[in-house]
Formats: sequence, C-alpha cells, structure tokens
Amino acid sequence: MTVGVRTAPASARLAMRPALPPLDGALRPGACTGIGTLPHRSTREAAAFVLAEQDLPAVPSLPRRSPAEGMIAQAVLGIAGVTLGQYGSIAVDPRAVDPEAPIATDLDGDGFAGLRRFLQVAGLDGHRGPVKWQFVGPVSLGVALARVGVAADVAFAVAGRAVAAHLVAIAELVADRLPRSPQLVVLDEPWLGDLMLPGFPLPPEPAIDLVSGAMAAVTPDVTVGLHSCGAADIASLLAAGPDVLSVPVDRRLVRVAGYLVRFLEGGGRIAWGVVPTDGPIATGTDRAVRRLGEVWGELIRRGGDPAMLRARSIVTPCCGLGTHTPAVATQVCRATRDIGRRIEADAVPVSAA
Repeated sequence: MTVGVRTAPASARLAMRPALPPLDGALRPGACTGIGTLPHRSTREAAAFVLAEQDLPAVPSLPRRSPAEGMIAQAVLGIAGVTLGQYGSIAVDPRAVDPEAPIATDLDGDGFAGLRRFLQVAGLDGHRGPVKWQFVGPVSLGVALARVGVAADVAFAVAGRAVAAHLVAIAELVADRLPRSPQLVVLDEPWLGDLMLPGFPLPPEPAIDLVSGAMAAVTPDVTVGLHSCGAADIASLLAAGPDVLSVPVDRRLVRVAGYLVRFLEGGGRIAWGVVPTDGPIATGTDRAVRRLGEVWGELIRRGGDPAMLRARSIVTPCCGLGTHTPAVATQVCRATRDIGRRIEADAVPVSAA
C-alpha cells in the first residue's frame, strides 16, 4: 500500500517565516513537561497550571471542558465527508472522503480553545521559554477513520494530509503569538503499539513513512517528537526520524538499550514517562527513580555517556491526566518535576537491570 502526504505548499509557508529559536540550549537537564490531556474545565486555569508547574509548558487539551478537544476530534475537523458530533462522536460519508481534497484547518473553533487561551496567557506573562504541544499522529488518525467506515487506503492518505495541515497551522499560530519561544511538537501515536500485530491495517514500512511525512511538514523549523504510551516497537518509532522519543519507563526498554544509545549519540532526546498515570497514583518518587536508574544502567553498560544521558533527558508523566482530578494532576506534575530535579543534580542511582 502506498500512502502519500503532499505537504510542500504548507511547509513552504512555514519556511518563509523568520527562523524560530532552537530548542537546544533552552532546556535544563531533566526538564519536566506534560503529556496529552488535563482534567481542568477552565482554559485559563489550565494555562496558568502548565506555566507554573512545568519547565517546558505543554499546551493543554481539555476534553472534559469540551469533547471537541479530544485528539481525534481536533484532527477530523476540516476533512471533507467527516462530521463531529456533539459528544465527540464521528460520522462519515465514505463517498465524500477524498484524499485529494484540501484540509480546512480552523483553529478558532471550540476544539482549540485550550491552545488559544494558553497563547494568550503566556503572551501576557511575557513567556519566552520553549513550549510543547501535542497532536495525534497520522497512523492513529487513520485507524480511527478506518474504524468508522473509511476504506483503509483512503483513511491513511487523508490522515497524513490532515495531520500535516494542522501541524503547520498550529506551528504558525504559536510562532505568531510567541515568536521567541522554541517549539516542540509531539505526535501522539497510541495505535503504533499494535503495528507489528497480525491484521494491523497498515504494514510497518508505509506506517513509518506516513509518520515521517507528517513530521516533515514542520521540520526543521520545529523540533518534532513521537509519543506512544503502548508497548510500541522502539526500532519502528526511531525509524520514523523523531528528534525526541517519548515513552514510558519500562523494563522492556532494557532490551533496546543499544537503539536508545545510538539515538542519543545522534543528537536525539528522550522524554521518559517516569510517573505512572493509570491505577493508584504513588505518593513518593523513590520507586520511579529506581526504575529509571535500572534502564539508565543498561544504557551506560551499552556505552552511553552518563553526562550525555542526563543532558538529553526530559521527564513526563506516562500519559495524559484528563481522567484524573486537578488535584491529582498537580500531584503527578510535582512528582515528575522532583524526578527531573534529581536528574539535574545527577542524583539518579544507576543500577544493573
């Protein structure tokens, strides 16, 4: 199956802007940031929260405030033949879904209220540091479209164009409102965890190409990361060519330590999901720090430089916090920041996995 993403006109528009500040040099070792959704219902409170609690403020998505802020809901708006229902449901007329039709991106609607408020609050606060934002990846969007009746080849072709168009539109808006802020955009690809399973609707190589094509819409102006909170194949994630790899800390990473070391040596960064967000939320960070130290120990054993590892690490919760409460979100963010400070102070006890 061949899936094409034609992004040159949009990419050219972004490239015509003045160069954005680089992310390198703008992040402390162990800088903390967020993943995905927050539980807040007030856009202003959510914006103030991330600016206060995170070293790398992550633009909040607030699906509890409105289902239109769900990651699939944000991406399907503007696709011909696709309609978003009142509660986030998707209705499709498969005959009207056209891979060649233009994508009508609209950041003024309800689905991007959190983004607009964040940019307003950050601008009023005089924020000049880096910012992070997140958008669904084309493979996961394509799976979502295929599951509601769009033919697989059409679904993935449309998904690639829709994601690329939205990435460019958001990057342009952020650059307009915060011109001194380096940008990190992370593509969220939960369905890549099933990429190697029989029956997945897209073979691995076209899936990797699809993600790479979406990333190319905004690079090199914007630093691009790739997040998957499932048991995704790390080699496939890295083959897509992200600048930042965002994955939960898990013992399975020990088996791919060589890949991770080479990625870091090539200038990549790793956003370590250090604080679990499913099940009971831990009150302390010692266990999470030990788990991170076990993985780091294997990376160092495989030749990774400890100083490089510390300098190229970001910390995050494992996944989004939209299903929790604002109080729990605060607890998780502060635990994440505490682990980041230990990284900065070179206080992560490295041990053999």
